[in-house]
Amino acid sequence: MKGGAFILWLRWSLLSLALAAAVPWPAHAADVLLDFTPTELRRIQSHGLWPPATSSTPARDPGNGLATNPQAVALGQRLFFDTRLSEGGRLACASCHVPGLAFADGQARAVGRDTLSRNTPSLWNAGHGRWWAWDGAFDSLWSQAIAPLTHPQEMASSGAHIRQLLQTDAELSRRYQRSTGRKPETVLDEAALVDAAKALGAFVGSLQSGPTAFDQFVRALGRGDRQAASRYPVDAQRGLRLFVGKGQCSTCHHGPMFSNGEFADIGVPFFVRPGVVDAGRHGGIEQLRASPYNLLSRWSDAADAQTRVKTQHLAPAHRNFGEFKVPSLRNVAETAPYMHDGQLATLEAVVRHYSELNLDRLHADGEQVLKPLKLTEAEVADLVAFLRTLSDPKARQWRPRDLPACKAARG
Repeated sequence: MKGGAFILWLRWSLLSLALAAAVPWPAHAADVLLDFTPTELRRIQSHGLWPPATSSTPARDPGNGLATNPQAVALGQRLFFDTRLSEGGRLACASCHVPGLAFADGQARAVGRDTLSRNTPSLWNAGHGRWWAWDGAFDSLWSQAIAPLTHPQEMASSGAHIRQLLQTDAELSRRYQRSTGRKPETVLDEAALVDAAKALGAFVGSLQSGPTAFDQFVRALGRGDRQAASRYPVDAQRGLRLFVGKGQCSTCHHGPMFSNGEFADIGVPFFVRPGVVDAGRHGGIEQLRASPYNLLSRWSDAADAQTRVKTQHLAPAHRNFGEFKVPSLRNVAETAPYMHDGQLATLEAVVRHYSELNLDRLHADGEQVLKPLKLTEAEVADLVAFLRTLSDPKARQWRPRDLPACKAARG
């Protein structure tokens, strides 16, 4: 690793160490177990178990033939931290997705993006998604990676620039050949761009966070261990009861990922500034359909109809205007600020948004699901306490994995 890449790596490593002690972990102040009803228990159990069993987890990047290739994951890890991927060596993927900040950036809106300037989402568990970006403009991790690589206000790179880097850096060249079976000098510029994006997709797809205090609680309930379950903080238990009951939060934030993977209007204004409106999912669908790198394109490795069908029949509808992705709540306490434009600074502000929801801001589809929760201050605190237990204690402490040995390819 050279130059700017090393400096970037060192910077986030030191930041990770500084933040590690601040990772919230619930204290076991009192051993109390609430008397959950059978309905509540079923809803609670519907969010487990995490992490999912490896044997039942599919490849985590649709249309990416490199997704499960360990050499490609290792190449992607190298590229993720390499500022040389960008024009002028200014940025790496890790410049905005900082491991020490739970693979987000801690900013309300991403720096250097286009006029929409949305919040930078965390990459933890991104491989378990269905659509990517706040508007779902991408149907795979690898196609999403192409956008920041080539955007003139982000990394401003190109296929020619990436192919030259892969060709002239001996270590990257060897890793590229071990991953793809081809030498970088033998492929076209666009193929080098796509291959680099697929390596990045393979790496990002490998970022799966670990179990949380909530997951320990679910396991204890499942095995009937009341003593262990009672160590889960009682305010978090009350917040969990609100989450699966009165709050109806699990309607959209359901399953082990705490997200249905789709899009919703939640009453957040989508006016960026005078004259500029973020169309959300409506614009994302149009962008996805026009993309030369979607799952229907010649660059996709998705041969089966089941993988391709989600894109094939996608069409924008009026109701999609102003809808944004329902994010996963795993590690949510580590990734402030919140919403697609980062306008809410704290979890308390997010909960109060739903408590005081303005129905006039919702279109008809949203109004059928959402209603003002009218929470008390104590209920707001309990719900936030629960959300904090969805964090992996190591979410800000990721360390680079050991890379597979890469000897010079023969022949």
